[in-house]
Order: sequence, then structure tokens, then C-alpha cells
Amino acid sequence: MTEAANQRSAELCDIIDEYKRVALVFQGGGALGAYQAGVYEALSEVGCDPNWISGVSIGAINSAIIAGNAPQDRVTKLRDFWETITSQRILPFDLEGDIFRQWRNQLSATRTILQGQRGFFTPRFPNPWMLPSGAAGATSFYDTAPLRDTLLRLVDFDRINSREKRFSVGAVNVRTGNFIYFDNQEHKIAPEHIMASGALPPGFPAVKIDGEYYWDGGVVSNTPLQFLLDQPDHPSALVFQVDLFSARGPLPRDMFDVSERQKDIGYSSRTRYTTDVFRRVQDLRSKLYDALQRIPEQLRTEEDIALIEDYSSSGPANICHLIYQEKAYERESKDYEFSQTSMREHWQTGYEDTVKTLRRTEWLRKPDDSIGIVVHDIHRLSE
Repeated sequence: MTEAANQRSAELCDIIDEYKRVALVFQGGGALGAYQAGVYEALSEVGCDPNWISGVSIGAINSAIIAGNAPQDRVTKLRDFWETITSQRILPFDLEGDIFRQWRNQLSATRTILQGQRGFFTPRFPNPWMLPSGAAGATSFYDTAPLRDTLLRLVDFDRINSREKRFSVGAVNVRTGNFIYFDNQEHKIAPEHIMASGALPPGFPAVKIDGEYYWDGGVVSNTPLQFLLDQPDHPSALVFQVDLFSARGPLPRDMFDVSERQKDIGYSSRTRYTTDVFRRVQDLRSKLYDALQRIPEQLRTEEDIALIEDYSSSGPANICHLIYQEKAYERESKDYEFSQTSMREHWQTGYEDTVKTLRRTEWLRKPDDSIGIVVHDIHRLSE
């Protein structure tokens, strides 16, 4: 690293150190999750070490690999995971041009449907439609047992459970429909918690934990941002939220576009709505604080004093929102198209987007304490 790069890294570390909470929030998105690995690689190069890592679905797997390894091993283990599950080549060569890439990607996605992915999931035989109700394997098309072995190989769960970092992954209770976060502050995290967060039906089976069955958290909400913002404490926070589906997009022109657009909207999880609600809550807290300050000290109740102390200890939230931008040749199968060529493209794109973001140091600086929340929407298309 050059002297200029070292100085830049030191400057970024100083900016980041101003925050009490530095969070990495990963959305679900299957094969697109390699983008998140690239984001983390760029952050790690400048010494950004989040103290809270949270994810849903593929974001939960990436989060577990990061939280469950020493800093110097995280990128290597992420690369091990992604190269393992994308190691099957569809063609011995790459094709140039959007039309050929679209064809090759669709062929790759079809192979995933038929064969599964090494170290991740395998198709069930016989097909679940051929099994009687209640039979083992009757509720999913794939078996995710290989994922458990991969997680045990790549993740140190003792490290996660040591609470060195806060770690949380989202899932939904199949029986009650309630959303839950498995958080290492309250739960002893095991491979099953990660698998539950990524158990998207009907492809993957529900995962049993303490007598209850859980599906992918993306069934209810595909991003952990709301869980982070809903915490009772509100320290100053720098949040890198990495989304794999964009709420904004062009008007569909054919049925393939319709299917893709529906998926993008459904899984983007109304991130802007979440931040708008948090901003309104923070504004109300600020007004309540001002009102309580006008009450003479001798007339304040214990609840008044507690509210004043709570607000005084809170700080602003700065959310840097990175969103994967699809390529022209990608279709609705982009989240289950696991070719190694696409994986490397996603990874590199995440890396480059984050490098561009980190150059904008004004986006990263801690906002004034009077500001509840600041959101920077970062798009490659806006560069």
C-alpha cells in the first residue's frame, strides 16, 4: 500500500472511530450475494471493522463467515465459500456480448434448478410432488444438508457466541408467521440459525430450532435494517446497508421483465419507508426532549428523567445505502444463476462500488447530534 493510500486509510479510520456503532447490514438475494463479499473486501482494506453484523438469507451466510472468523481470514473464507458453490462450470469458455451472456446465464440457472449447487443444496429425488403429505422431503425441492457442512468448515461458531461482535440473522416462524432475529446477545448461534434465515420456500425446507420451524426471513422482510433501528438504545451509528434488489427500475417491456421487476420490488423491502419512519420517530423524540427540558427539575418524574437521559445518550445515524445494479443481460433468474463468471462480476462490482463510496469522505462523517438520521443512496448509475 502506498503512503497516500495509508494516509487515506488512516483518515477513514479516524472518521469511522467517531461512531459508537458501526453496522454491516446484508439483504438476501441468493447468487447476487457475492456483491456483499466485494463490499466487505473493500471495507476491510481500509480497516473498517463493524461491531454489529446482521443479515437475511444469503446475507446471513456472508455475515456468519465474517463474524465467525478473525479479521485476516474473513475475505479468504468468503472467497472459499463463493468459489465452492460456483465451482461447476456450464461451459469451458466465456461468451462475449449481452445476447450470448443472457443465453449462458439462463443455461447456468437451468443447471442450478436441475443439479443444485455444490456445498449448498442438492435436488430431492423423488420430487416432493410425488410424495405423500407429511413424508420427509415433501415440503421442499432441495436438501440443504451440504450447507450445514460448509458452514461448519468455514465458520467458527464459538467466535460468534463469544459476542466479540454483535451478530443477528432474520427468520420467520412457519407456524405463527412471526418474524424473529436470532441474535447472539440472546441466542447461542448454531449452523441451524443461519440455515433457517436462508430457508426460502418452496425451494428449501424449513429448519427446526427448539421445537419450532423457520423459513427465510425474506418471506416477511428482506433487510435487517428495521431491527437495528428499532433497538432501545440509539448510539451514534454508521450503517453500511448492502441491498441486492433495487426498488427503482425501468418499466417492463416483456414477460421476462415483468417477472424480474416483481421480484425486485418484492425483495427490496421498502428500505426508504423504514428510514422515513425512523426519521419521524427521531423527530418526535427530539420534540419530546425539548418539552421535558421545559419542566422544572423539581417537577420531573422518574420517567421524565429517564427519557431525558435516554435522549442525551443517543446520537445520529448515518446510513450508507449500497444497491446492486443489474447488468443488461441479467433476468429474473439472476438470484439463482450461480456461474463463477457472474459471481466474480458481482464480487468485483461490490468492491468497486464501495471503493467509490469510501472516496466520498463527506458522506461518512458523523452528522451533527441534532440530526436524527442521514441516508446516502449510492448507485453506480449516479456516478
